[in-house]
Amino acid sequence: MKYDWILFDADDTLFHFDAFKGMQLMFSRKGVVFTEQDYDHYQAINKPLWVKYQEGKINADELKHTRFVEWAQKLNTTTAELNRAFLEAMADICTLLPGAKELMEALNGRAKLGIITNGFTELQAIRLERTGMSEYFEHVIISEEVGVAKPDLAIFAHAHEKMAQPCKSKVLMVGDNPHSDILGGINFGIETCWLNTHRLPNVEGITPNYTVESLFDLKAILLA
Repeated sequence: MKYDWILFDADDTLFHFDAFKGMQLMFSRKGVVFTEQDYDHYQAINKPLWVKYQEGKINADELKHTRFVEWAQKLNTTTAELNRAFLEAMADICTLLPGAKELMEALNGRAKLGIITNGFTELQAIRLERTGMSEYFEHVIISEEVGVAKPDLAIFAHAHEKMAQPCKSKVLMVGDNPHSDILGGINFGIETCWLNTHRLPNVEGITPNYTVESLFDLKAILLA
């Protein structure tokens, strides 16, 4: 095995993250029909917030609050309550990406495994628990707890410290987002693997060490 440590992103790398389905479930529990038009409108607010979060311009609390302000007013509730209900619904619909479990099984005992995620604390432990994945990871590094998000070097440095500072050439970062996972890893000086399940075009100026279309492909590379 070339690597001593393999770090994974969480959403859309290990876990399916179907926000539309999660929101439909959340709102149905409140007696509200949530449409694709509603989702498009929500995403027009939500997506730029995530960019700001990754750039360090807003914190996790601001993101969680702002994305639900309109709905909180409509439903006469709080943004905190909607956020909690959303994360609960996302935990309830959570499934693993194809090959995730098999990959963990194959790597177990051969390399140490960790997660670095920009997702929120409330969701991480419960998903790992429910999918039977908790036992595989030595460290779960969550941007909300560290106070900075990928691609900021500080979150990678924090993880590296937790891992007892292994040689960077022995660390691989795996993720689906070229801008946060891959660029972050490259800038920190570790090798990277882009999980490109949607076969998107390469991003100019971001060159991962590997590009794979599935976790089965990654398993084949790592165990070769």
